Amino acid sequence: MIAEKLAAVQENINKACKNAGRSPKEVTLISVSKTKPVEMLQEAYDAGARVFGENKVQEIMDKYDQLPSDIEWHMIGHLQRNKVKYIIDKVSMIHSVDSLRLAETIEHEAAKKNVCMPILIEVNVAEEESKFGLKTEEVLPLIEEIASYSHIKVMGLMTIAPFVADPEENRSVEDQILKKIECEQLHKFLLELSKEEQWLIQELYFEERTEREVASVLGLSQKAINKRRQKILEKLRKLF
Repeated sequence: MIAEKLAAVQENINKACKNAGRSPKEVTLISVSKTKPVEMLQEAYDAGARVFGENKVQEIMDKYDQLPSDIEWHMIGHLQRNKVKYIIDKVSMIHSVDSLRLAETIEHEAAKKNVCMPILIEVNVAEEESKFGLKTEEVLPLIEEIASYSHIKVMGLMTIAPFVADPEENRSVEDQILKKIECEQLHKFLLELSKEEQWLIQELYFEERTEREVASVLGLSQKAINKRRQKILEKLRKLF
Protein backbone atom coordinates (compact mmCIF):
# COMPACT_ATOMS: atom_id res chain seq x y z
CA MET A 1 0.00 0.00 0.00
CA ILE A 2 2.71 2.49 1.00
CA ALA A 3 4.84 1.52 -2.00
CA GLU A 4 1.90 2.19 -4.31
CA LYS A 5 1.23 5.57 -2.73
CA LEU A 6 4.87 6.60 -2.97
CA ALA A 7 4.95 5.58 -6.62
CA ALA A 8 1.81 7.61 -7.30
CA VAL A 9 3.23 10.71 -5.60
CA GLN A 10 6.50 10.38 -7.51
CA GLU A 11 4.56 10.10 -10.76
CA ASN A 12 2.71 13.32 -9.94
CA ILE A 13 6.04 15.01 -9.25
CA ASN A 14 7.41 13.77 -12.57
CA LYS A 15 4.39 15.14 -14.44
CA ALA A 16 4.56 18.50 -12.67
CA CYS A 17 8.27 18.81 -13.40
CA LYS A 18 7.71 17.99 -17.04
CA ASN A 19 5.06 20.70 -17.31
CA ALA A 20 7.39 23.19 -15.61
CA GLY A 21 10.43 22.26 -17.65
CA ARG A 22 12.31 21.07 -14.58
CA SER A 23 14.13 17.90 -13.65
CA PRO A 24 12.53 15.65 -10.99
CA LYS A 25 16.00 15.44 -9.46
CA GLU A 26 15.55 19.06 -8.33
CA VAL A 27 12.57 18.07 -6.16
CA THR A 28 12.93 16.37 -2.78
CA LEU A 29 10.01 14.28 -1.61
CA ILE A 30 9.73 14.42 2.17
CA SER A 31 7.66 11.67 3.73
CA VAL A 32 5.94 13.32 6.69
CA SER A 33 6.18 10.61 9.30
CA LYS A 34 5.03 12.43 12.44
CA THR A 35 2.94 10.25 14.78
CA LYS A 36 3.55 7.21 12.53
CA PRO A 37 5.02 3.99 14.01
CA VAL A 38 8.53 2.83 13.21
CA GLU A 39 7.15 -0.18 11.32
CA MET A 40 5.36 2.10 8.86
CA LEU A 41 8.50 4.18 8.33
CA GLN A 42 10.49 1.01 7.69
CA GLU A 43 7.93 -0.03 5.08
CA ALA A 44 8.25 3.37 3.40
CA TYR A 45 12.04 3.05 3.53
CA ASP A 46 11.87 -0.37 1.89
CA ALA A 47 9.73 1.23 -0.84
CA GLY A 48 12.43 3.80 -1.55
CA ALA A 49 11.73 6.71 0.82
CA ARG A 50 14.90 8.21 2.27
CA VAL A 51 13.81 11.62 3.59
CA PHE A 52 11.42 11.83 6.53
CA GLY A 53 9.87 14.84 8.24
CA GLU A 54 9.03 15.00 11.94
CA ASN A 55 7.46 17.85 13.92
CA LYS A 56 8.53 16.81 17.42
CA VAL A 57 12.04 16.46 18.76
CA GLN A 58 11.11 13.49 20.94
CA GLU A 59 9.85 11.50 17.95
CA ILE A 60 13.11 12.05 16.11
CA MET A 61 15.02 10.89 19.17
CA ASP A 62 12.83 7.81 19.56
CA LYS A 63 13.02 6.76 15.90
CA TYR A 64 16.57 7.76 15.03
CA ASP A 65 18.38 4.64 16.27
CA GLN A 66 15.62 2.23 15.25
CA LEU A 67 15.86 2.95 11.53
CA PRO A 68 18.61 2.82 8.86
CA SER A 69 21.40 5.35 9.24
CA ASP A 70 21.14 6.69 5.68
CA ILE A 71 17.76 8.30 6.37
CA GLU A 72 17.69 12.09 6.16
CA TRP A 73 15.62 13.53 8.99
CA HIS A 74 14.00 16.95 8.61
CA MET A 75 12.60 18.95 11.51
CA ILE A 76 9.40 20.42 10.08
CA GLY A 77 7.59 21.49 13.25
CA HIS A 78 7.97 24.37 15.68
CA LEU A 79 11.32 24.08 17.43
CA GLN A 80 11.96 25.27 20.97
CA ARG A 81 15.41 26.68 21.63
CA ASN A 82 16.09 24.40 24.59
CA LYS A 83 15.64 21.32 22.38
CA VAL A 84 17.93 22.30 19.51
CA LYS A 85 20.90 20.55 21.14
CA TYR A 86 19.17 17.17 20.96
CA ILE A 87 18.78 17.10 17.17
CA ILE A 88 21.53 19.36 15.84
CA ASP A 89 23.67 16.39 14.79
CA LYS A 90 20.75 14.21 13.74
CA VAL A 91 18.70 16.24 11.25
CA SER A 92 19.64 17.29 7.74
CA MET A 93 17.53 20.44 7.75
CA ILE A 94 15.43 22.59 10.08
CA HIS A 95 12.36 23.99 8.34
CA SER A 96 10.95 26.24 11.03
CA VAL A 97 13.36 29.04 11.91
CA ASP A 98 11.13 31.95 12.87
CA SER A 99 13.24 34.15 15.13
CA LEU A 100 16.73 35.54 15.61
CA ARG A 101 17.01 33.86 19.02
CA LEU A 102 16.30 30.45 17.52
CA ALA A 103 18.83 31.06 14.74
CA GLU A 104 21.41 32.09 17.34
CA THR A 105 20.80 28.90 19.29
CA ILE A 106 21.14 26.74 16.18
CA GLU A 107 24.39 28.54 15.30
CA HIS A 108 25.70 27.99 18.83
CA GLU A 109 24.81 24.30 19.01
CA ALA A 110 25.98 23.60 15.44
CA ALA A 111 29.35 25.15 16.27
CA LYS A 112 29.74 22.71 19.16
CA LYS A 113 29.29 19.79 16.77
CA ASN A 114 31.27 21.47 13.98
CA VAL A 115 28.40 21.17 11.51
CA CYS A 116 26.68 23.63 9.18
CA MET A 117 22.91 23.33 9.49
CA PRO A 118 20.74 24.03 6.42
CA ILE A 119 17.62 25.93 7.45
CA LEU A 120 14.41 27.34 6.02
CA ILE A 121 12.96 30.62 7.23
CA GLU A 122 9.35 30.10 8.28
CA VAL A 123 6.98 32.74 6.90
CA ASN A 124 3.38 33.12 8.04
CA VAL A 125 1.98 34.35 4.73
CA ALA A 126 -1.57 34.26 6.06
CA GLU A 127 -0.51 36.27 9.13
CA GLU A 128 -2.76 34.12 11.29
CA GLU A 129 -2.11 34.53 15.01
CA SER A 130 -2.56 30.81 15.60
CA LYS A 131 0.41 29.97 13.36
CA PHE A 132 4.13 30.42 13.82
CA GLY A 133 6.32 32.22 11.33
CA LEU A 134 7.63 35.64 10.41
CA LYS A 135 5.69 38.38 8.70
CA THR A 136 6.82 39.02 5.15
CA GLU A 137 8.56 42.29 6.04
CA GLU A 138 10.56 40.54 8.77
CA VAL A 139 12.19 37.98 6.47
CA LEU A 140 15.01 39.98 4.89
CA PRO A 141 16.10 41.67 8.13
CA LEU A 142 16.47 38.25 9.77
CA ILE A 143 18.38 36.79 6.83
CA GLU A 144 20.70 39.78 6.77
CA GLU A 145 21.24 39.46 10.52
CA ILE A 146 22.33 35.83 10.30
CA ALA A 147 24.14 36.03 6.95
CA SER A 148 27.53 36.05 8.67
CA TYR A 149 26.84 32.93 10.75
CA SER A 150 29.24 30.18 9.73
CA HIS A 151 27.22 27.22 11.03
CA ILE A 152 23.87 28.06 9.42
CA LYS A 153 23.00 28.04 5.73
CA VAL A 154 19.71 29.59 4.62
CA MET A 155 18.31 27.35 1.88
CA GLY A 156 14.98 29.09 1.31
CA LEU A 157 11.58 29.71 2.82
CA MET A 158 8.94 27.54 4.43
CA THR A 159 5.67 29.36 3.85
CA ILE A 160 2.40 28.85 5.69
CA ALA A 161 -0.33 29.84 3.26
CA PRO A 162 -3.94 30.77 4.05
CA PHE A 163 -6.54 28.00 4.11
CA VAL A 164 -8.58 28.16 0.92
CA ALA A 165 -10.91 25.77 -0.86
CA ASP A 166 -8.71 25.68 -3.97
CA PRO A 167 -5.01 25.18 -3.13
CA GLU A 168 -4.06 26.71 -6.48
CA GLU A 169 -5.15 30.09 -5.13
CA ASN A 170 -2.21 30.02 -2.74
CA ARG A 171 0.31 29.74 -5.53
CA SER A 172 -0.19 33.37 -6.50
CA VAL A 173 0.14 34.46 -2.87
CA GLU A 174 3.41 32.60 -2.39
CA ASP A 175 4.71 33.77 -5.75
CA GLN A 176 4.04 37.37 -4.76
CA ILE A 177 5.87 36.94 -1.46
CA LEU A 178 8.86 35.30 -3.11
CA LYS A 179 8.96 37.87 -5.88
CA LYS A 180 8.88 40.73 -3.38
CA ILE A 181 11.73 39.27 -1.35
CA GLU A 182 13.77 38.45 -4.42
CA CYS A 183 13.28 41.91 -5.90
CA GLU A 184 14.37 43.64 -2.70
CA GLN A 185 17.51 41.55 -2.62
CA LEU A 186 18.13 41.90 -6.34
CA HIS A 187 18.29 45.67 -6.04
CA LYS A 188 21.30 45.33 -3.73
CA PHE A 189 23.28 43.02 -5.98
CA LEU A 190 22.09 44.04 -9.44
CA LEU A 191 25.33 45.86 -10.19
CA GLU A 192 27.26 42.63 -9.65
CA LEU A 193 25.58 41.10 -12.71
CA SER A 194 26.55 41.43 -16.36
CA LYS A 195 24.46 43.70 -18.58
CA GLU A 196 22.83 40.67 -20.18
CA GLU A 197 21.94 39.24 -16.77
CA GLN A 198 20.62 42.62 -15.60
CA TRP A 199 18.40 42.82 -18.68
CA LEU A 200 16.97 39.37 -18.08
CA ILE A 201 16.20 40.17 -14.44
CA GLN A 202 14.65 43.49 -15.48
CA GLU A 203 12.36 41.77 -17.97
CA LEU A 204 11.30 38.88 -15.72
CA TYR A 205 10.96 40.64 -12.38
CA PHE A 206 10.35 44.31 -13.04
CA GLU A 207 8.60 44.28 -16.40
CA GLU A 208 6.91 41.05 -15.32
CA ARG A 209 7.29 39.37 -18.67
CA THR A 210 6.92 35.62 -18.82
CA GLU A 211 9.77 33.31 -19.69
CA ARG A 212 7.94 32.48 -22.91
CA GLU A 213 7.78 36.17 -23.89
CA VAL A 214 11.48 36.72 -23.16
CA ALA A 215 12.35 33.55 -25.05
CA SER A 216 10.46 34.86 -28.07
CA VAL A 217 12.39 38.14 -28.01
CA LEU A 218 15.76 36.38 -27.84
CA GLY A 219 14.85 33.58 -30.22
CA LEU A 220 15.48 30.94 -27.59
CA SER A 221 13.41 28.21 -25.95
CA GLN A 222 11.53 28.79 -22.70
CA LYS A 223 13.65 26.05 -21.15
CA ALA A 224 16.83 27.94 -22.05
CA ILE A 225 15.48 31.11 -20.43
CA ASN A 226 14.49 29.18 -17.31
CA LYS A 227 17.99 27.71 -17.13
CA ARG A 228 19.55 31.18 -17.40
CA ARG A 229 17.16 32.51 -14.76
CA GLN A 230 18.07 29.75 -12.32
CA LYS A 231 21.78 30.33 -12.96
CA ILE A 232 21.43 34.05 -12.20
CA LEU A 233 19.42 33.39 -9.04
CA GLU A 234 22.06 30.93 -7.87
CA LYS A 235 24.70 33.59 -8.50
CA LEU A 236 22.70 36.05 -6.42
CA ARG A 237 22.26 33.52 -3.62
CA LYS A 238 26.03 33.10 -3.46
CA LEU A 239 26.49 36.87 -3.39
CA PHE A 240 23.93 37.04 -0.59
